[in-house]
Amino acid sequence: MTTHTTSLKAPPAAGKGGAGPAARPPRRGRSVSPANRSGWTPWLYLLPALVLLAGLLVYPIYQLGLISFLEYTQAQVSGGEPTTFQGFGNYATLFNDSQFWQVLLATVVFAAACVVSTLFVGCALAVLLTRIRALPRLALMMAALGAWATPAITGSTVWVFLFDPDFGPVNKVLGLGDFSWTYGRYSAFALVLLEVLWCSFPFVMVTVYAGIRAIPTEVLEAASLDGASQWRIWRTIMAPMLKPILIVVTIQSIIWDFKVFTQIYVMTNGGGIAGQNLVLNVYAYQKAFASSQYSLGSAIGVVMLVILLAVTLVYLRLVRRQGEEL
Repeated sequence: MTTHTTSLKAPPAAGKGGAGPAARPPRRGRSVSPANRSGWTPWLYLLPALVLLAGLLVYPIYQLGLISFLEYTQAQVSGGEPTTFQGFGNYATLFNDSQFWQVLLATVVFAAACVVSTLFVGCALAVLLTRIRALPRLALMMAALGAWATPAITGSTVWVFLFDPDFGPVNKVLGLGDFSWTYGRYSAFALVLLEVLWCSFPFVMVTVYAGIRAIPTEVLEAASLDGASQWRIWRTIMAPMLKPILIVVTIQSIIWDFKVFTQIYVMTNGGGIAGQNLVLNVYAYQKAFASSQYSLGSAIGVVMLVILLAVTLVYLRLVRRQGEEL
């Protein structure tokens, strides 16, 4: 009797490159690549900072814009009268006020003078830093950084003492007697300009000096050997190569000088005699807190915000035009 045995073979297991019966077909649908999954990772890291900025910037700006459309005075703050919606009434009142246009013009002219002076002094000293030895350069840098680190209210108080008509050493050295720098409109603006220049030029100096150090020395040496003067080297070589840096310091100086408050308020005692030295920031403070017209003060703040946003957009456009990656 012959016995036939049948061998049972197990199904081949799915291995590398092999597809057995247990292998599942790939699911249809949209697959998410690791690159797409990691695209949200930077935003997750930035989320805490974005939340903080939203609380510190977005909400106050929203409240500023909201109050500018309301009738919001001391009567509404105390609850004596209801808050009413005014639409653009506060802006119409503001734009029909001749003092507002005078203050706006004074702010633009004063800020422009501060920016031009700061850029001139900062760039000149930056070039000087490249021409002097290490020890004088270190002394100049430390002195400039000390002026930069001084709080605005402290610097303003010191400058008021230096130019005091009775006890200030400046009048004694110049032989001006009891001349009051803060009495006249233009002399008061000039005094504030000097203080703003004193605390602002170090930023321009340090930034431009760092940019000059990045320029290849061979280019500058070749220009010197060709007989080019320092002014021509700056105008034809340094300035074009430093154009991105100069744009940055110019825009930042415009923003800082346009919203000057502390120096004007401290050195002219709140805006000068009969408001002759008012700028927009101090004017908004007087309207909002001295006169309790919070809605008008908010409207001035919104106008300042729009102007500074326009300056920022111009800066971004210039950066894009130069091919910078934002």
